[in-house]
Amino acid sequence: MEFPTDLKYCKEHTWVRIEKDTATLGITDFAQERLGDIVYVELPDVDDEVSFMESFGSVESAKSVSDLYSSVSGSIIEVNSTLEDTPEIINEDPYGDGWILKVKISDLADLENLMNSDEYESFVREEKN
Repeated sequence: MEFPTDLKYCKEHTWVRIEKDTATLGITDFAQERLGDIVYVELPDVDDEVSFMESFGSVESAKSVSDLYSSVSGSIIEVNSTLEDTPEIINEDPYGDGWILKVKISDLADLENLMNSDEYESFVREEKN
């Protein structure tokens, strides 16, 4: 299981990569592994607003349907529309081509509430027990 050190993580198992005032979000390796084969992703629309720790969509697997939670607040500037036809990309590359959306961050203070890779790895270990 991977925990890239250049990302921040939230307890709802989403990751965020920050580039200036833009955040790229996706679900973690742990989340995709726990979900199993992903068959559908409900994506929000560009220009929709997202709020810290609020649901913006869902991901459906052979096992269950799970809400997706935003790690930041802001306006959606891009969605990964490739996931509409090939949602399994999340299983294959959750931290790369499996990204879900990009957000123009409205409140950088949200980032203070996220975990680094070591903290998230510890959190996952505890959740597994």
